[in-house]
Amino acid sequence: MKHIETSLTAAFAATMLLPRAASAAATEALLPHNLSPWGMFMGADVVVKSVMIGLAFASLVTWTVWLAKTLELSRETRIARRRTALLESDTTLAQVEHDSQGKTDAVAQLIHSAVRETALSHGMFDDGFKERIALRLERVEHAMSRRISRGTGVVATIGATAPFVGLFGTVWGIMNAFIGISEAHTTNLAVVAPGIAEALLATALGLVAAIPAVVIYNQLVRGITSYRALLGDASAQVMLLVSRDHGRRGMPVARAAE
Repeated sequence: MKHIETSLTAAFAATMLLPRAASAAATEALLPHNLSPWGMFMGADVVVKSVMIGLAFASLVTWTVWLAKTLELSRETRIARRRTALLESDTTLAQVEHDSQGKTDAVAQLIHSAVRETALSHGMFDDGFKERIALRLERVEHAMSRRISRGTGVVATIGATAPFVGLFGTVWGIMNAFIGISEAHTTNLAVVAPGIAEALLATALGLVAAIPAVVIYNQLVRGITSYRALLGDASAQVMLLVSRDHGRRGMPVARAAE
């Protein structure tokens, strides 16, 4: 009799443990085997994957622009300083124009523009001539500033929008995680956590793309501002050189530039 009771008790216990074992097996089946960033990316929804890929591409664009603009700013600043130092020396408009012949850097463009206006004005050095020279130099400054600023707008846009794009991916991923919870009929944290982690990875990538973009944009803006100030100094030196050259030779500047 005791043997029968023991068998019934064991059978009842086994029956009670079967749902738990089945639930544990189902939970184990739902869990991903790789919770590394790459594994979470592969297990994410297609929309979240698209967001992550877009953020990774935006980060690549940011660093590419930083490298290209840093090299360009360094080169243009070095050339502008060298030519500005030449303008400050005891030279003439004809000499600096000859030295910059065929060059396309910003200060060379300022010199070419001043020489062109001098030739068109037939050497008439008056107040109107000064205004025309100043207008030409200002136009060249603005054009060179626009050229050196190309690409920085993309970095600013990435820095401003990347966190929100990552947040969109997170919201979408969490929605899918809750849908998976309802379909699995379980609130086990082991089932919920992987889906939420995959969703939060999108926000992390958004911050990874945005933070360097903001820092890089501010750095580029400071460099461009310094470059613009250098062009302003070069313009002033060109104006002084034109005036000095005219007073030194006592003849029309256009003829002195020939």
